[in-house]
Amino acid sequence: MPISAALQLFVELAATLPLVDTVVAGDHMVRHGFFTRDELVDYCARLRGKHVRKSRRAAALVRAEVDSPMETRLRLLLVFAGLPEPEVNFRIVGATGRLRRRLDLSYPRIRLIVEYDGRHHIERVGQWESDLDRREELDEGGWRIIVVTSAGIFHDPLRTIERVRRALVQRGVRVSPINEGWRAHFPVA
Repeated sequence: MPISAALQLFVELAATLPLVDTVVAGDHMVRHGFFTRDELVDYCARLRGKHVRKSRRAAALVRAEVDSPMETRLRLLLVFAGLPEPEVNFRIVGATGRLRRRLDLSYPRIRLIVEYDGRHHIERVGQWESDLDRREELDEGGWRIIVVTSAGIFHDPLRTIERVRRALVQRGVRVSPINEGWRAHFPVA
């Protein structure tokens, strides 16, 4: 049975899926080594014909090292709202150079973390306790943490945008008014 190569599959997905879902797929494909982000952007830049614009736009939004579809959705919600793009998987290293923490989404310069928590973060006691310890350690280091759940993406995305925007402003970042463009990609359920 003929199947598409990974880069061509991304283009085919861009032709049929909404933009956010295409970027989710692209982040996953990059994370799992099907191709690099640069290879994807270069491939889409050379395309001609139907769905080129959609493919290029989606490829430009793909990032490496994204751990979950919900992290992609959260990042895109903030970007489409006109907020600065958070860094993906910023690493905090200790004095010995050893990795201490990886942050889902963050603004390292101002020590602001935007973290997606799925149900497993509360349903598994060990995960929940580890998260509490981790957050306390980050708090002691001067980091502000905004925790977002699925409701903050699917049911009340505007509240999530406002929370992050407010935290950015409190940390001294000049931010434009919220861009309503996010509504086209995140209709409220």
